[in-house]
Amino acid sequence: MSSSSSSTAELIIVVSQQYTIYISFLILFSGVFGHISNIFVLTHLKIFHRNPSTFYLIAESIVDLFQMMISCTFRMAVNGFANDLTQTSLIWCKLRPLLTQSFTLISLNIICFVAIDQCLSTSYYPFLRQKSTIKLAKSLTTIATIIWFLHGVPFVFFFEIQSKYGCNIYNQNFRNYVTYFYYLILTGVLPIIISTLFSVLAYRNVRRIVRRQIPIRRRKFDQQLTAMILVRVGFLVTTTSPYVLQRIYTYITFMFEDSLIRKSIEQFIETVAFSLFHFNYSGSFYLFLISSTRFRRQVKHVFINKCWRIYCRRIIRCNQVAAITQAITSEYDLQSIE
Repeated sequence: MSSSSSSTAELIIVVSQQYTIYISFLILFSGVFGHISNIFVLTHLKIFHRNPSTFYLIAESIVDLFQMMISCTFRMAVNGFANDLTQTSLIWCKLRPLLTQSFTLISLNIICFVAIDQCLSTSYYPFLRQKSTIKLAKSLTTIATIIWFLHGVPFVFFFEIQSKYGCNIYNQNFRNYVTYFYYLILTGVLPIIISTLFSVLAYRNVRRIVRRQIPIRRRKFDQQLTAMILVRVGFLVTTTSPYVLQRIYTYITFMFEDSLIRKSIEQFIETVAFSLFHFNYSGSFYLFLISSTRFRRQVKHVFINKCWRIYCRRIIRCNQVAAITQAITSEYDLQSIE
């Protein structure tokens, strides 16, 4: 390889590393703030209470917080501090894929569940609307959590550390399963089709909801949730598709001998696809703000009308108590002097 090609490859690798560090910081901190805000708003407004779709959105925020903390901190440690524990610690080599794949599939399942629930709750048929319950939402989320953690157990056995390729899957049969079923079906085709189909059906139901005799408050609430979920699903499809295709390509060409410049280009593409995929786990709060004027008002109400005013009242009370205490102490001191 010529020196110019080698320097170009090194430049691409450096750009990829710097991009990963900055974008991981952005995803992590914006995501943490966004999900905490999501949970805070959805749990502090009565209109969201006891609603199955709200439960799913809160559960998704909790799962996505764990997912981001594991994946983004790992990327920052590798690219920012050259500290890849998966190459030196067999326990972390096996534990990290168990956690990441479990949280990934749980989050994708929850997005499918919320799209299905919104379709049911806005249905014209009463027997379908009755299927949308908080009890069912809790049961499905619990079952999905158990199933996908059990699904991750084989990852613990098949991930190994070898001197040439590091921590990876070396069993060809399990590699084929991961490539063609886990990435292509479980994290790609299946959640994209299910979430898209039911969110579109929910949108169609909401368009027809005017014909039904229901309170205007409930109608506006259904329209708000449907808009939020539809935008959420659209963002999922946009950010997940490039990552799934890239991961399939990586597993297929894993043991091929490539030139340094080709490897560096592939690493940069992987970095961009990874960042898009993890924007999916950090952007729900901001998507809801963009898609719903009503949600923006609700966020403003919770943070300004509730939190800020309560904080100001506490400050005033503390100042009043301090003033009274100081006055009482002064009177006591005067009496003692006399």
